[in-house]
Amino acid sequence: MVTVGLTGGIGSGKSTVTRMFKDEGVHVIDFDCLARVVVEPDKPAWRDIVDYFGPGVLSSDRTLNRSVLAEIVFSDDKSRKALECFTHPRIFEERDALIRAIKRKDPHSIVLMDFPLLFELGLRKMFDKVILVHVARAVQIERAVERGGLAREEVGKRLDAQIPIEEKRSLSDYIIDNEGSLDDTRDQVRKVIHELRELAKEREGGSNCC
Repeated sequence: MVTVGLTGGIGSGKSTVTRMFKDEGVHVIDFDCLARVVVEPDKPAWRDIVDYFGPGVLSSDRTLNRSVLAEIVFSDDKSRKALECFTHPRIFEERDALIRAIKRKDPHSIVLMDFPLLFELGLRKMFDKVILVHVARAVQIERAVERGGLAREEVGKRLDAQIPIEEKRSLSDYIIDNEGSLDDTRDQVRKVIHELRELAKEREGGSNCC
């Protein structure tokens, strides 16, 4: 199995790129999706968050109000780290269960994990390869604002809380430039998949030789 981390900042189009990988037959684990699962009402992470931040972070249906919580944690490092302590261990438990299930069905598969904070959490070594979806900061801000729900200042706060994009570029194995057309991005995705499949074949051949 080849494990691949895919990351990119807000407004980079990371979700679009992830769908392209999935359309090409790559197994995808979405950490944002797992993050939502582990904080469903009355689950352990949900209880920890409500105990720490108070009922003001809840919506009327008892689910977390993500915009209220984001405003708190992106303005205060201590709050952000507390949230990570409550959620990340549970997210990794969910991830491990999914990886085990994939491995049972397809032992030589490529598994791509969509992980926005991959570098910020120091998880580079967790993956065989890392892919960065890259656009310029100005493009990130424009896209995030156009998508709705966030002001420019809020987008800037989120970007400032993350490792600078140029540093992420230097830490990545593959860079997908997502400022062009969808066809151009898809061509880049297919090229990366081809190289990853070659890596999987090399590993399979190596294991057979042993």
